Amino acid sequence: GDFGFNARTEVYENLFKAGVIDPTKVSRVALENAASIAGMLLTTECVIADRPKEEAAHAHGGAPDMGGMGGY
Repeated sequence: GDFGFNARTEVYENLFKAGVIDPTKVSRVALENAASIAGMLLTTECVIADRPKEEAAHAHGGAPDMGGMGGY
């Protein structure tokens, strides 16, 4: 059960002794952390976030109308 391919070292070895974490444990920990953050956001009265940046208008005028080129 503990023997497998270590992608970091490219060697077949005992993954438990090599310190490779079980992928199901990684998924479980990620889900626990996501639930913790969601719970904290639900109980917090305010959230501080970055303001979206507004893009500057382009200086050029654009291409002229190309009438007669099949446009409707």
